[in-house]
Amino acid sequence: MITTAAGRSSSRIGVVTPARVLRSELTKLGTLRSTYWSLLVAGLALGGLGMIFAAVQISEWSRLALQDPSLLTAERSAFSSIDAAVGGYNLAQLAIGVLGVLVVTGEYATGMIRTSLMAVPQRLPLLWGKLTVVCGVTFALMLWFALIGFFGVQAIVASHGVDHALGDPDALRVVIGVALYLTAVAALGVGLGALLRNTAAAISALVALLFVLPALVAVLPASLGASIAPYLPLNAGSAVATAEIGRADQLAPWTGFGVFCAYTALVVGLAAYRIRGTNA
Repeated sequence: MITTAAGRSSSRIGVVTPARVLRSELTKLGTLRSTYWSLLVAGLALGGLGMIFAAVQISEWSRLALQDPSLLTAERSAFSSIDAAVGGYNLAQLAIGVLGVLVVTGEYATGMIRTSLMAVPQRLPLLWGKLTVVCGVTFALMLWFALIGFFGVQAIVASHGVDHALGDPDALRVVIGVALYLTAVAALGVGLGALLRNTAAAISALVALLFVLPALVAVLPASLGASIAPYLPLNAGSAVATAEIGRADQLAPWTGFGVFCAYTALVVGLAAYRIRGTNA
């Protein structure tokens, strides 16, 4: 049997490879209008809100210097320019989580998921491709905006002597940590979207996990709430994105991040099980 070069080339056209899946998912991510809006909101929140808060804080200090110097001393001692620099992650995490959800549920809403599953019949590579692309884009952009926010805040507060260098204790860990945390939130959004396959349901579950659970635990008896609070997704994951260590509701930075990653891995694992066992 003779196989020509043209025949070998044509036989490879339909082969599904990881590189082709990634390229396809990157193309789809770039064509979604929600991608740009979500990343813009997250970037502005992470890179800009800290500078706004710092400017307001400096303005307040100028007033206190004239009215109550003792109160100014207390305010300065409680202020952390490292935490202020990344304080916008509280809003950014919602935008990033919603992006992760929409990357999956958008295809289910339009019916395009059937085409995607026909192109990648083994299914799981499709989920891994979405996770890789969304997490890669999120980490790269959020790290960039975290650096912008950090250096911007330090420039604003430098005149008051409370600024930090990137090499100071906890500074680099917080900047990288907030990008890692938001990346894990994106993965959680993808997992919830693939598991629930409905935009409203997945976003509701995301909000419940990150924001509603802490409010529910807060109404529990103090002793019970104190033992549960450090292990809630938001408290655990955000520990790596703050320089303030040692609060009662907070685990050690990397321990907390590991707990959050475990939650995310569980959701993604359930999503993988479901997408592998159903038609669409």
